[in-house]
Amino acid sequence: MGQTLKCISPIDGSVFAEREVLSREDAFAAAERARTAQAAWAARPLQERIDLVMAGVAAVGAMNDEIVPELAQMMGRPVRYGGEFGGFNERASHMAKIAEESLADIEVGEDATFKRYIKRLPHGVVFVVAPWNYPYMTAINTVAPALIAGNTVVLKHATQTLLVGERMAKAFHSAGVPEDVFQNVFLDHGTTSELIANRAFDFVNFTGSVGGGQAMERAAAGTFTGVGTELGGKDPGYVMEDADLDAAVDTLIDGAMFNSGQCCCGIERIYVHESLYDAFVEKAIAIVKGYKLGNPLDPDTTIGPMANVRFAEEVRGQIAEAVEAGAVAHIETFAEDDGGAYLTPQILTNVTHDMRVMREESFGPVVGIMKVSSDEEAIRLMNDSDFGLTASLWTADVERAQAVGDQIETGTVFMNRADYLDPGLCWTGCKDTGRGGGLSVIGYHNLTRPKSYHLKKVTG
Repeated sequence: MGQTLKCISPIDGSVFAEREVLSREDAFAAAERARTAQAAWAARPLQERIDLVMAGVAAVGAMNDEIVPELAQMMGRPVRYGGEFGGFNERASHMAKIAEESLADIEVGEDATFKRYIKRLPHGVVFVVAPWNYPYMTAINTVAPALIAGNTVVLKHATQTLLVGERMAKAFHSAGVPEDVFQNVFLDHGTTSELIANRAFDFVNFTGSVGGGQAMERAAAGTFTGVGTELGGKDPGYVMEDADLDAAVDTLIDGAMFNSGQCCCGIERIYVHESLYDAFVEKAIAIVKGYKLGNPLDPDTTIGPMANVRFAEEVRGQIAEAVEAGAVAHIETFAEDDGGAYLTPQILTNVTHDMRVMREESFGPVVGIMKVSSDEEAIRLMNDSDFGLTASLWTADVERAQAVGDQIETGTVFMNRADYLDPGLCWTGCKDTGRGGGLSVIGYHNLTRPKSYHLKKVTG
């Protein structure tokens, strides 16, 4: 018997699902099947690939009534929020819409002597390693454009959301995507690294922890296999003195607490101009005190358990250290907080950047709020981080937001919104958040390689 992967439900700590990992031989065989199938898949007309992918997306949507409670069981998101199909479909649909233009030849010039152009060719086999926090939406970011571009895809999903890859593969196969073109696999870390090191894949896309991204890059070292990563975040919000206060509080606190704070681009630290600070904190506390912590299968629950007890322990540790160092915790422990996966959402003030809760990724329902007196101070604090995924700016002045945004070390600048992925824009980061870019035309560029044609004509 090989290693068994177990999904432990955060609802009650029971084993919700388990799957045996592939042997080394079976794993390499799966990758080879993907490679063998790739040429025929790429040879199909672009519109045919688009239609098959979108049929697969629709087939996932048809499973949504089963998927929503299954996600609650696996990672704790309350059923009241209805799953991920809206964003899943939006992202795939946008990539389908822009595919023809994004993948078209780049015409450089033609005259009586030369014809010159650049084609975009699929890498070959794309390996997608997806995370558990938004397991469908994060996976489709790469799966849809990779398949549309003519790659075959091997998907490895997180153990915490063990059944997601199976469901996606089943849906896409039922829609007509060949089984070898899109495969879901269960792998251990050692076999994963060995596959990458042996060039089983032509491109690797990883979403997850900084340590996981480093492991992917180490495995690929010297192979020249492309690696795209979207890793940790410590995303800031900055509320300027001319902001719409109610909108800022509602959006930033939701961005900090939704999905129990387990969002790649969740708001983890907030800087508020001194003129609005007291009112902001008061309103934020009132919002969080109104949350209902509980079983995610209960439609009245607004905040569920964290996906795993160890994740909750990390957040509790950061909060306890901050309070010991002088931070003020404003939310009394909820009755439903069991000391395990069910964790009281928390707002902290009197925080500093000497505290882990303001520097390290929390990935949980806690946010620190600091008072600032100027754009310069806010920019300095926002940039005082090892991460750079998104930043949320709140002001009535677009030009000011642009000027501040130009000085922030981040992948995306939001103004008067937060925690949203626009598929028309490149999803990217800097510093320890990783490198690469998904979605938009740039997503297609990263999932293909350029090939130049310099054709000299024979003239009489």
